[in-house]
Amino acid sequence: MKPYEKLLLENKAWAAEQIDRDPEYFSRLSKLQTPEFLWIGCSDSRVPANEITNTAPGEIFVHRNIANLVVNTDLNMLSVLQYAVEVLRVQHVIVCGHYGCGGIKAAMTNVDLGLINKWLRNIKDTYRLHQAELELVEDNDRRADRLAELSVEEQIINLAKTSIIQRAWQSENRPILHGWIYRLTDGILHDIIKMDARTPRLDPIYQYKK
Repeated sequence: MKPYEKLLLENKAWAAEQIDRDPEYFSRLSKLQTPEFLWIGCSDSRVPANEITNTAPGEIFVHRNIANLVVNTDLNMLSVLQYAVEVLRVQHVIVCGHYGCGGIKAAMTNVDLGLINKWLRNIKDTYRLHQAELELVEDNDRRADRLAELSVEEQIINLAKTSIIQRAWQSENRPILHGWIYRLTDGILHDIIKMDARTPRLDPIYQYKK
């Protein structure tokens, strides 16, 4: 059996198990999408949003990319953000990074990786902003983990800079922005930053008027 055939077979087994447990499961799921959360996470296959938060399908709207970045020229991410905030009306936006992130580690090197250089440049910018602190950390893995934390904080700031978030803050005092980081070795999420309409912590030059 080929690997992809095994996936299709496992899908049938999973679907049958869901129906045995709850005959209306798929009928109900197909008619409902009212998530309270938007999750912006890393593409790393070891960090699946639903599993690590123990939530059911339909509870979290998910966008993933390499190293969970919020980039102001990424129309894919911005489209997801706008849909989640303005149509689904989510109450919370979570940026979740993780320790041991390959994207973070790659950005700390001077290796030319081709096209991905353009994406990782965003992480290098965060490194430059916090270079004095980071270079006090001698162990390379610990330095990468600290950069992962700082990158999450920067992505929350990047979210706050968007007109999408600022319009929602001005009109409805939502959503709350959360920066989390996940430890692969124990499966625990850590809350490292929170920002909302009352405490935007944003330089006035980035703030749009109504």
